[in-house]
Formats: sequence, C-alpha cells, structure tokens
Amino acid sequence: MTYEKFSPKIDTSRQNGDSWHAVEANEILRRLETPVDKGLTSEEVQKRLQHFGENVLAEAPGTTFWQMLLEQFNNFVVLMLIAAALISALLGEYVEASAIMAIVILNAALGVIQEHRAEQALAALRKLAAPDAHVIRDGARHVISSSGLVPGDLVLLEAGNYIPADMRLLEAINLRIEEAALTGESVPVQKDATVLLKSDIPLGDRKNTAFMGTLVNYGRGRGIVTATGMRTQIGMIAEMLQSVKQEPTPLQRRLDQLGKTLGWAALLICALVFLIGWLRGYQPLDMFLIAVGLAIAAVPEGLPAVVTISLALGMREMIKRHALIRRLSSVETLGSATTICSDKTGTLTQNEMTVTRMWVDSQVMEISGSGYNPHGDFLLRGKAVNPSDYPAVLTALWVAALNNDADLEVSGASNGKQTFRMVGDPTEGAMIVAASKAGARARELNLSYPRVQEIPFDSTRKRMLTVHALKEPRTEDISPFYEEKQMPQGYVVTLKGAPDIVLNLCSHYQRMDDFAIPFTEEQRLRILAANDSMSQDALRVLAVAYRVSKEFPDVEDLEMLEQEFVFVGLIGMIDPPRPEVPPALVKASRAGIRTIMITGDYPQTARAIAESIGLLQSGHQVLTGSDLGKMDDSTLQREVLFTDVFARVSPEHKLRIVEALRARGEIVAMTGDGVNDAPSIKRADIGVAMGITGTDVAKESADMVLTDDNYVSIVSAVEQGRIIYSNIRKFVFFLLSSNVAEIMIIFLATLAGLPTPLTVIQLLWLNLLTDGAPALALAMETGDPDEMQRPPRPPQEPIINRSMRLGIIIQTITQTGATLLAFALGLIWHLAAGDALPAGVNPLAFLLNYDWRGVDVQTAETMAFVTLSLCELFRAYTVRSERLSIFKMGVFSNKFMQYAVGLSLVLLLLVVNVPFLQLIFNTHFLSLREWLVVVGLAVIPAISEEITKFYLRWRDRVR
Repeated sequence: MTYEKFSPKIDTSRQNGDSWHAVEANEILRRLETPVDKGLTSEEVQKRLQHFGENVLAEAPGTTFWQMLLEQFNNFVVLMLIAAALISALLGEYVEASAIMAIVILNAALGVIQEHRAEQALAALRKLAAPDAHVIRDGARHVISSSGLVPGDLVLLEAGNYIPADMRLLEAINLRIEEAALTGESVPVQKDATVLLKSDIPLGDRKNTAFMGTLVNYGRGRGIVTATGMRTQIGMIAEMLQSVKQEPTPLQRRLDQLGKTLGWAALLICALVFLIGWLRGYQPLDMFLIAVGLAIAAVPEGLPAVVTISLALGMREMIKRHALIRRLSSVETLGSATTICSDKTGTLTQNEMTVTRMWVDSQVMEISGSGYNPHGDFLLRGKAVNPSDYPAVLTALWVAALNNDADLEVSGASNGKQTFRMVGDPTEGAMIVAASKAGARARELNLSYPRVQEIPFDSTRKRMLTVHALKEPRTEDISPFYEEKQMPQGYVVTLKGAPDIVLNLCSHYQRMDDFAIPFTEEQRLRILAANDSMSQDALRVLAVAYRVSKEFPDVEDLEMLEQEFVFVGLIGMIDPPRPEVPPALVKASRAGIRTIMITGDYPQTARAIAESIGLLQSGHQVLTGSDLGKMDDSTLQREVLFTDVFARVSPEHKLRIVEALRARGEIVAMTGDGVNDAPSIKRADIGVAMGITGTDVAKESADMVLTDDNYVSIVSAVEQGRIIYSNIRKFVFFLLSSNVAEIMIIFLATLAGLPTPLTVIQLLWLNLLTDGAPALALAMETGDPDEMQRPPRPPQEPIINRSMRLGIIIQTITQTGATLLAFALGLIWHLAAGDALPAGVNPLAFLLNYDWRGVDVQTAETMAFVTLSLCELFRAYTVRSERLSIFKMGVFSNKFMQYAVGLSLVLLLLVVNVPFLQLIFNTHFLSLREWLVVVGLAVIPAISEEITKFYLRWRDRVR
C-alpha cells in the first residue's frame, strides 16, 4: 500500500491539505486505516516504520575539534602574525619568529578551550520525548519505546505521561496537558476530543490534539498518532534550529574590520619605506628587515589574546551577576542590544498562579503575597483586615480548599525562610495558597471533612463537584457549614467552576455575616458585573458555592444534586509579574533599550501584565499570532515599531518578529525558557535562556543562561556587557595609539636617514608586555557611573570613532615626539662622547647627514625603548576612562593596574640592567642624566591625554 494519501499534515503553512485538528475523528481513523478497537497490526507497523522512519529527531552534525581550531585562525590579524613569523624565520630571526608564534598558539588555545562545548540543542530536544509509550496493537495493550511509534498507532495517555508523538485525541477524560514549554501557556490546557476546530487556529488553541514532549497533568485519554520524528511540532523546531546559521557578533565584525584596515595600512607603509630606502641606496635586505619591523609595529600582536582574555574575565564577572555565558564572543553583544524580546511566563512573571482578588457579598478583597508562599495580607479598600472578621470570605476559601486536588509542600529553606512548591494544577494550587494565608490548611480541612465522592472538572461541564462528610467538629474547628452546632453529622457538597455555570445552579447567596439568603435578580447582575470587571483585568475567575445535606448525596442523580447551592463568591487569580521587573524595565528604558513581550498567552492577559509593569507604551499596540499570519514581512517590519506585545504566537511567529527587528538594524536579545523559544533564541544577536525554569533546548540554543531566572539579571548583564565593550575600546585605543606611534617612530627615522630607533625584539616586547599587561588591567575596570544613562551604541559605529581618532592622533604626535627626541639626544651624546660631533655645528642637521652605517647606537636605542615603555605605563592610568579625569576616577582605584604597571616596570629594569638580557634586547645601563631625560619626556603623553579628555568634556557640555 502507499502512505502518501494520509501523510501527516502538521500545519497548513507548511503543507497543503487538511490539518488534523480540523478533521473528524472517524475520518482520521479511516484515512490512517486504523481499526479503533484493535489498533495496527505488527506487520503494518513494520511497513510504516520503513516508510516514515523511527520516531526520533534528526541530529545536526557537530563541530569537530579541528574545525574549532581552524576557526581560531580565521582572523586577518592572526594571519598577518603568522606571515610575519614565517618571514622572520626565513631571515634567520628565530627569536622573533618564536615569540610571534607563541602569541598565535596562546590565542588559539584560549579560544578552543572556552568554546569547546559542542552544540546539544537537538540532543536536548530528544530528551523531551517519552522513553516509553502505551499503545494498542493487535488488539492488545503494549508498552514500547516511543521511537517505535508510527502514524496510525493508538496511544493511551495517563497523568504523568509525556506525549510520545503528535496525535489527534479520540478520547479525553478530564485530560489536562502542560504545554508551557511548547506554547508559553502558563496554565495546563483542558483537552476536548469531540471539538472540531478551524484549520488556521493557533497552536495553543488546538484542544483536540496533543504534542510530542508535553506532559499530561491530569486525567486520561486516548489518541491516534498523526506525526512522528521530524514531522512533529518539536521536529519543526529542530529543523528550524538546524537551518538557523550562527552569525558573527558586532564585536567580531568590528575587530575583523579593524584588523584588515591595520593590515593593509601596514603593508602600504612597509612598501613605501622599502621603496624610499632602496632609492636612497640602502641594501634591499636591510630595507626588507626594516619593513618587517614596521609590519610588527603596525600589528597589535597582543590584541587577539587580550580580547580573548578580556572576554573570559567578563564571563567570570557575568557569572557573579547570575549570567552564564556560553560563547566568548557573545559577552559584549548584550551590551549593544537595542531591543529585548522577552517571553512572559517565568521571565516577566513568576510562573506561579496567585489569587489576588476575591469578591464576596459585593465586597472586593485584595490579597497580597506572591508565588506559593502561604503568607500575605487581606486588604479591604486598601486597609489590612483580619479575614476571620469576614466569615463569608473564610467560607469561600474553605470551599476552594476542599474542592481541590493540589497540595502545598515545603521544599526547603533559603536565608532562614521556608520555600514551598506546588504539586498539582497551578490554578488549584493558587487557591490552596490563598486559603493558607487565611489560616485554612487544606490537609487539616480534608481530615475534618473527608471527601467521599467527586465529579472531576471537565471542559464540557466547566465545574468540579466534591462531597465531604461532616464529622463531629473539633473544638479548634471553625466550621462555616454547621448552621446549627447541634448537627454533628451530614454532608457538604462543594462546587467550583465557571461563574456563569455555578451561578445558574445557585438559589441562595452567602452574606458577609455568613447567613444564606435567597437570590435576587439585582444580586445576580451584580455578580455578573463583578465577574466581567475581574476578567477585564486579565484575572482567571472561578466561582465557589456549597450546599449542606443530611442525606448522602447521589452523584448519579446530577439533576437533584446540582441545585439549591449557596453562592459564596468569586476568586480571581493571575500569574503575577515579578516585583523587581518594573524598575528593571525603567533602567533598561533609560539606557535606550526597548522591551517587547512575546507570549503564547491570551492577548488580554498579556496586555494586563504589560500595563501593570509599565512595558506597554502609550499609543503602542498588542498583536496576536493571527494578526501576524495576515502580514507580509514588509508590513511586519513597519508594525513592529509600534507593537510592544505579541500574544498567542507560534515558534514561526517568534522567528519572524526577531528577523523583522533585525531587518530594521536592531541588535536583538531574545529571552525565553521554553522549547518554543529555541529557534528565535538562536536567530537573535544574542539568545538569553532561563536557567531554572528553562528547558535544555532553550539553554543549549542560547548564548547566555540566567542562573536565577530574574529579569533584573538581564539588565545587569546589559550593563556588564556595556562595561566589557567600553573596556575593550579602552585597551584597543591604548594598544593602537602605541602601535601607530611605533610606526611613525620607525617611518620618520627611516625617512630622515637615521638608524632604526627600535629593534624587532624590542617592538615585540613593547606590544606584548609593556602594552599587554596594562591592557589586561583595563579589562578589569568597573565602568563609568553613567554607563546605563547612555543610549546603546549605533550598530554601525566603528570601534575607532571620532573621539578615539582624535586621541590616537594626539598620542601619536606626543609619543613619537618624545621617543624621537630621546633617541636624538642619545645619538648626540654618543657622538659627543666619541668626539665625533664638531663644535659649533647644528646637532640636528649633523645627525640627519651623518653616515650611520656600522655605528653602534645602543645608548640611543635604549633611551628610545625606555622612553616609549614609560610613556605607555604612565598613560595607562589616564585611559581608564574615555571622559573622566584620572583624579575623579582615583589614581589607584584599580588595584590590577598597580600590579600590571609594577610588573612591567620590574621587567623593564631587568631588560635594561641584566647582562644576558641586554644582549638579546640590545640595551645597556642608563646614566642618571639619561634616566631623568627619559622619565621627563615619558610623562608628556599622559598630560596630553588628560588635556584631551578635558576638551571632550567641554565639547559634550556645549553641544
């Protein structure tokens, strides 16, 4: 037989044909050729396995060690370093070649070690699939591995089971499935196998289907498999993960561009110097060595290693701020984010349903507290009251606690306080917690009023009914159900459900003084109005009622049982926002960062949460997944500017939203915790997953994982990201200004016909140790005080902006001038000491016309080397802030700078004074006069830097 005629239709946007949720159950059985009573035969299962394959997710090939290693060399600066090392080795300069290659190897090793974690997103997706499945085959029930399921299999579902494949439900008895990880819906979905839905209905509203990887929370059911493996909804997500390509971060792009610019500039200058020297009659080999020296001076050898180490240090600081960075290059990207796309459930909210309002006898009672902590206040018109003074309130909570299957457990202790967890349905759990706040403990209540009968909640009846025996009350019991204390026995029937349904079953209502009186039409209208008001505030509203009976109620006779109830009140609950989120959103807004809520929840709920935390801006809108489905990409790119909330969205919608924002030039951070967030997390510039509530899929797809699931940590990570990028700019400025000065020192000396002031090994020493150690100390800066008062960097802004260019020019002039002056003085003193300088001549003119071939200029080289080294060490203090004065920052406030400068000074003294090092570095002892000169000249660049910052501050004020 052929199977194409019933090949599973996952989504109408993906394949033509009917979607399974829009097809009658009998038609599905006919199309899949499955006998409803016996299931598939073993022979038929084997045929379908051969056609459809196993029910597993395809795994993308991982990155090998060699691929990771080669990726570390895919950098223009690194390639130039390798070329310089090879040329040095060919010319016999093995010390220089070895030093350069050591830098390259160190940089590659650091990169591979930090990025060694292989991609595991698809493996995590496979973990979500149930290991076993209960199926009906050959007329009998079997337990098989879920990998052996095929389309057409009949599967039995029970509470606690993971759904092993996508399926159309044939039977659903009180079946509730947790789909938060897939759809973002915070409440388990009540399933209904009998309903027939439209083909274009959103994923979260498909109540007659169950999806692979979700969890049966309550009840039982039976379904027929319609899709397996990569054809499931999770399979579609896996496919999207495979198709999303990793793109370089803004930092990677800027540093790569900077490296290319420096490289080509160095090659141009080298060629120019070689040509000038050759035309002047110098030996080509000598000029080639000078050109290699220029190339080494131009390339900041320490930059790749310093950037890598700086990012690693930033990762360590991020961990202190509850953010775990999975990829080195992503540390700074969050700092440049212009938009945060945040999931609602568990990210902006607590993911814990909480009763916040009750309506009893026309009185509105607010309840404080959050989560599953059974402590809070009852507020009436804004004032705290004792709920015991309002008997009808207690009655409502007693009914809610008895008509309940959830259980509140102590899970541990934190900071001396107990922590709690809820077992069971979140909605019922919220009512258990509310009752506990009033002193009504569900376990004790059930001991006093043992349950003897029940009719579970289902989506058709929209209510739950329980029957409890009334025993002789204990002296500590305060029972709202005993109208007469002399009545020691009987039964109480409790009712909980949709307000309109419960209201129709009631003949009386409870007054606040706990007396039941007959309903009036006015009172009914008042209750309906209260229900509408609470619903408009995005509260999930349930009504509670009870009746007392002396005779044992017959649950088989529902008509007699469900009448003459006493209406007690309305209970409203919501998944509340985290209290720390509003100030974090304000901080993000001040930093120029926009936050967008993207959720699978209902639009009215999403709007209410967004308004309560200040996320929804005036004049901005809320769009649904259905709205997005009607938009093309260009329309979405326009609408996304004015949309702060996207509700009832699918994984494809989330991906489109992220891509629309990126198309507008935004740097997008996507936060989330569910399977449904994984593709958009991976597509965003930086993905942020929740560490506690997040699925493995989200974590493995993300660039950053928050270890405390706290939105405040996102903003803190943004701040740290900005600090890291600012520190990178500081040491890039520090290194480049030194390198450009080195280029100009050699270039001008060559043009003037002077000897080369700095040797190749001296240049390497300067670039690696004299510059490298303070550059690392700059990476430890804690940032300027106004870091989060400035807007995000424009995505197109280069690392070297106008202010940095000005600084580089000034530093090049001052460092070049100071070093060449020290070198010239050294040459003059050398000539004067050897009586080679005639009396009465212009020393400068004599230097420029002197034949220096074969002349030992070690003193002058040492003075130039020490002067430039001290220039960099003194100036390291002034570049700790791009604007603030060194005195406002505190000269010694960065202890790591003291260590770096101290170490560099000690090493410099060793190079100048230790004999065997003098041979390697071509240095010698300096006299006191020479030391005074070089120290005096070395402070000039630091002073000029402070003057430059004063000018920049003045310019910012007058703008």
